[in-house]
Amino acid sequence: MTHLLPEAKVGHIAAQMRQGDAAQRVLSEQNFATSRAEIMQWEGYAETPLVSLPALSAKIGVGEILYKDEGPRFGLGSFKALGGSYAAQRVLQREVSKKIGKDVSLEDIRIGRYKEECASITLVSATDGNHGRSLAWGCERFGAPCRIYIHAEVSEGRAQAMREFGADVVRITGDYDESVILCKQEAEANDWFVVSDTSWPGYSEPPRDVMSGYGVMTQEICDAVDQAPTHVFLQGGVGGLAAGVVAGLRQHWGAAGPRVVIVEPELAACLFESGRNGKATNFAIAEETLMAGLSCGEPSGMAWEILAEEASDFLTIPEAIVAPTVRLLARPLDGDPVIEAGESAIAGLAALIAVQMDDDLSVKLGLNSASRVLLIGSEGVTDPAIFAEIMEGAHAA
Repeated sequence: MTHLLPEAKVGHIAAQMRQGDAAQRVLSEQNFATSRAEIMQWEGYAETPLVSLPALSAKIGVGEILYKDEGPRFGLGSFKALGGSYAAQRVLQREVSKKIGKDVSLEDIRIGRYKEECASITLVSATDGNHGRSLAWGCERFGAPCRIYIHAEVSEGRAQAMREFGADVVRITGDYDESVILCKQEAEANDWFVVSDTSWPGYSEPPRDVMSGYGVMTQEICDAVDQAPTHVFLQGGVGGLAAGVVAGLRQHWGAAGPRVVIVEPELAACLFESGRNGKATNFAIAEETLMAGLSCGEPSGMAWEILAEEASDFLTIPEAIVAPTVRLLARPLDGDPVIEAGESAIAGLAALIAVQMDDDLSVKLGLNSASRVLLIGSEGVTDPAIFAEIMEGAHAA
């Protein structure tokens, strides 16, 4: 089994979990129900595959690996299609209601009943790529202007994808967290509306809507299996994906829900540090990770409320195993399906394989031949040039 990936040092913290009801309070069942009812009406909606990897499961010594492949989602290649675009629709619903002095529905925004009003509402966000693409796609659908801030390391391919949906893309010289600051400043100065997947004091509605949109994906998973997985390995970033998924799983399965393991690049480990400190903690990013969508140094406060109560373990993984894991999915063991995944999609799988190469850590996480592990393949090939380089081995180390 050791030949699957290079030897890897995985960082691990066992969380001191708080007691509370954040999985029901921060994201309610009604939040999820409203997002599902709307998103399932969008043109192009279809469930994404939940794929089993039996050969790989047997090779690494677990009972089952279930991989939710978000590559086909709405043609955008990422789970983010469920979040940013839904949050944009909700912002437009609220602001149009204010403008005309009466409540409008999500359907009103979807079918273009208030095109003129939507055209006067500019939506903005900072992004590593996929959230911005989702927001730009949503703005194009709903007729609102869109401005996206990206940092120096976001690939030109991802920037161009956002431009193709009509977004005005602004590249800064700093990192992701600096792009967030500039986005907030310019939005305030110009009366624009920030649609972010991270929360901060006084700003919570759009991030809640983003995470509520992710609940569509979680419900698809729950509907597809007849029992809860024993573990779920979730990639970090600001924490919105992980928190949204965890809340949905907890609401569906209650105490029978899976053990929650959070995975981050060791180069961008804000949730790991938060777990170490028992409170939301920023991480100073000195070098960008290949997993561009996870290159975040500041956790979402709202997401952390949930993860502080629900996450059992926090892991960090080195860069050396990222590209080999992408290649392993694309060139699988005999009998497993071919999956073309983006570099941020494979964090959970890379961590799982690396943990199974470390007997002590595997025992600490309670993994064995009966374990059924859920992974979120959060993106497909969102940048073909980077994927081609990985497959050619240019990012092998």
